Amino acid sequence: MSTVMSGLVNMASLADFEPLAAVIPATKVEITVSCRNLLDRDTFSKSDPICVLYTQTVANRDWREFGRTEVIDNTLNPDFVHKFIIDYFFEERQNLRFDLGIPGKNCGTIIVKAEELGNCRESVLMQFCGNKLDKKDFFGKSDPFLVFYRSNEDGTFTICHKTEVVKNTLDPVWQAFKIPVRALCNGDYDRAIKIEVYDWDRDGGHDYIGEFSTSYRELSKGQSQFTVWEVLNPKKKKKKKKYLNSGTVTLLSCFIDVEVTFLDYIKGGTQINFTVAIDFTASNGNPSQPTSLHYMSPYHLNAYALALRAVGEIIQDYDSDKLFPALGFGAKLPPDGHVSHEFPLNGNPENPYCSGIEGVLEAYYQSLKSVRLYGPTYFSPVINHVARYASLVKDGSEYFILLIISDGVISDMAQTKESIVNASSLPMSIIIVGVGPAEFDEMIELDGDEVRISSRGRFAERDIVQFVPFRDYIDPRGNHILSMARLAKDVLAEIPDQFLQYMRSRCIKPQHLSHSSSSKPPSTLVHPLQTQI
Repeated sequence: MSTVMSGLVNMASLADFEPLAAVIPATKVEITVSCRNLLDRDTFSKSDPICVLYTQTVANRDWREFGRTEVIDNTLNPDFVHKFIIDYFFEERQNLRFDLGIPGKNCGTIIVKAEELGNCRESVLMQFCGNKLDKKDFFGKSDPFLVFYRSNEDGTFTICHKTEVVKNTLDPVWQAFKIPVRALCNGDYDRAIKIEVYDWDRDGGHDYIGEFSTSYRELSKGQSQFTVWEVLNPKKKKKKKKYLNSGTVTLLSCFIDVEVTFLDYIKGGTQINFTVAIDFTASNGNPSQPTSLHYMSPYHLNAYALALRAVGEIIQDYDSDKLFPALGFGAKLPPDGHVSHEFPLNGNPENPYCSGIEGVLEAYYQSLKSVRLYGPTYFSPVINHVARYASLVKDGSEYFILLIISDGVISDMAQTKESIVNASSLPMSIIIVGVGPAEFDEMIELDGDEVRISSRGRFAERDIVQFVPFRDYIDPRGNHILSMARLAKDVLAEIPDQFLQYMRSRCIKPQHLSHSSSSKPPSTLVHPLQTQI
């Protein structure tokens, strides 16, 4: 049933279609496995190894078989030919387990290579014009537009792009548009692409002018020459013996670009620097009381610790030294009780770095025992703190992520807006997690999804803030692992796009990006992981 429906395109769907709204495949990573010096389990010959890959479910952390390699006879140093192809998501921790069926420890070495698949990473910028198209309107000329369809393996077609309408002309020139090759032909350069020409009608009953077919390989010839297609209307051709065509469409220009990805920059050595800032204002409640958002229960993590661990455990895998500055704000500090809105959780202003997420949590717990919760809630000092470091890096070698965890009303909203506007031109993103039952209207405003944030007449160069309320991710069954996975997925999902926006706006290319002369775009090779098993 769904196959039949995918092949039927009515006029209403043409009018409602939004370019590139269809699902495009996620980044895929190819995993290759080799082993060295495996433990020999056979008596009269060498072992016949096989590798089974298991992935872990988010909901209950169960391990499920994803796939297995071929069996290689009689070797202790197998290089498996079978590859594992998995979807890669930055915002999720994707645990993998490789099982060679050898019990015990010190069984040899496994070598895992992960390569981002390079196919379908091209984008193409094209511009078309029409000439002498059929006249369809009674009181005027036609209002033509083009509709592009990708052919499917079952012979059906899927709409993938629609141009704008050019009013009252038989010789339209459409605006240039950019489209990923994977949306146009799924990476198959010879797969048929059907292009239909319509005359736009206000009521949605667009008049069919004609169509022609091409392929991405033929379109790519437009880099060096004009390509012209006849627009044919099969019904007219069948009825009229002298029918030639319903006009022509010409490809005026074609430029092909290979899109770089977040992983290209990571492979090139870009470091992700993670900083956490925690709200120590009195509105959180007395930490010694179970009603406090900072309460340290012996049985489970509080909301601050859960949010920190959910985001930090994924971010830390992109930071080579695993040393994270951890800051607090809104507390009175010993010994004199002065209020600080930018203090190191480990108590060392010269070296505020904590070792790993566990080190950050330990410093957080120690701070709760030594400082006095006070106020007010100021965000701008910690934003400016990270921005100072981000402003020193302009070559794309580092990118900064600030996680702010807070419980309520922001007291320095004007200053915070100005800090965010200033930071929007830096290699920096801000994640805000709201904990507790308060209304978070100000934090929603900072998110900037609806209205781009501004300060004193200046608008943010790009959207760098992502806000989520922690309460939306609390699992009703008390499954904290599921809560953390959902939270991390949502707050980190925008980071790769924000990262790429900055790099592209500064024309910063990944380091060591190889350029292949073949028709297949270059792939991204992640350094092999070698470990004892």
